[in-house]
Amino acid sequence: MAFLQTLLAFAVVLGVLVVVHELGHYLVARWCGVKVIRFSVGLGKVIWSRRIGPDQTEWALSALPLGGYVKMLDAREEDLGELSAEDLRREFTHQHVAKRIAIVAAGPIANFLLAILIFAGLYAHGIPEPVARVAVENNSVAQRAGLRSGDLVTGVNSSVVRSWSDLRWNLLHAAIDGKPAQLDVTRSVASGGQEIIAVNLPLTMLTAADLDEYLMEKLGLDFARPKARLGKILPDGVAARSGLQAGDLILTINGDPIADGMELVARLQAAAGQSLLLSGVRGTEPFSVTVVPEAERAGDKLVGRIRAQVDTSAEMTTVSASLPTALQLAAKKTWDTSSMTLTMLGKMIMGEASLKNITGPITIADYAGQTARIGAISFLSFIAFISISLGVMNLLPIPVLDGGHLLYYSLELLTGRPVPKRAGEIAQRAGLGLLMALMAVAVFNDIARLIF
Repeated sequence: MAFLQTLLAFAVVLGVLVVVHELGHYLVARWCGVKVIRFSVGLGKVIWSRRIGPDQTEWALSALPLGGYVKMLDAREEDLGELSAEDLRREFTHQHVAKRIAIVAAGPIANFLLAILIFAGLYAHGIPEPVARVAVENNSVAQRAGLRSGDLVTGVNSSVVRSWSDLRWNLLHAAIDGKPAQLDVTRSVASGGQEIIAVNLPLTMLTAADLDEYLMEKLGLDFARPKARLGKILPDGVAARSGLQAGDLILTINGDPIADGMELVARLQAAAGQSLLLSGVRGTEPFSVTVVPEAERAGDKLVGRIRAQVDTSAEMTTVSASLPTALQLAAKKTWDTSSMTLTMLGKMIMGEASLKNITGPITIADYAGQTARIGAISFLSFIAFISISLGVMNLLPIPVLDGGHLLYYSLELLTGRPVPKRAGEIAQRAGLGLLMALMAVAVFNDIARLIF
């Protein structure tokens, strides 16, 4: 069932992104007066088609569902000898170079616009996210810098932090730029009030391999969770038989401090069949209880259970904005994501970042399935991020991609003459080889992630 859901989610992501990208090319081509022969979702052999409109444009589904294309009337591909004068005026290569640039650029621009619309809609609706209140691992980079569990981060390098994703994004941005992160922190004090402090979090010790999805873990940061307080006590379980009650706050296990509910659950699960001394507070009175977690099989291992509910959820906030502000935030997020993607690509080319950051269709499908199972907001956010990546990738100056064609036409605009045919053919072969190499790296990384 999960596999089918992943496959369906991947098909939706791919279908939406391909259709939007090719619609960009199609609409601007029509606006510029160029005749469109075929609009295909998918590559290779056409398996279904229908002709629509005054030009009888063929709208098609093709066999290989990993892309799409818009085929225009083009002297490089068609025999134009028998065409009418009207069709010759609508042939692609007869158009002014500025029109050709607009048509080619329209695909990636459509991907960026899709991302902006999705992000703006999410901001206007409201996005539930964990607050940027941190749990800090002992002897970690974050603790040595002065962060403490329970600190609320409200800013990084003058950028406002409203949620955990804002915090992670800004730390990643600072790490890529190779500079420390100046954190604005709100900390509770013993008197019951709060103080505002600045924490300088060094990031220069991070290597290129650290700039991945585990960045926060490598810094020793996680979002804070509630204290280890018991919820409902299930009847006839270890907790009930031991005298534990709902509302009990567990402070230590065998004398070791317990930071939060997540740590309590982890310690109990790791101690199947072992005797544990739980100490804490019930109301205002201290108490101690000895429990022996029952062993239960979870997958291929045994875990300990005491049959008591423990709240491990993070403190949440809703990030929202009015529609005009949402559009501004969405445009900024799209720009920042595009800029960071290009920066990472540059670092990979210079050998300053690992090629393991390149992902292919298997990883995209996996993430599509995961985000779809989490909910609509996560799934839509994923589509927006992949749309940005597709837009950036297509703008790279690699022949066979939109960016390669834009490079040709820009040179034509500057020199007043097209790129020589022979040079274009050589560049196309080189570009295709480079693209195949990138795809091989991406697929290898996908398989390596599955195996290791």
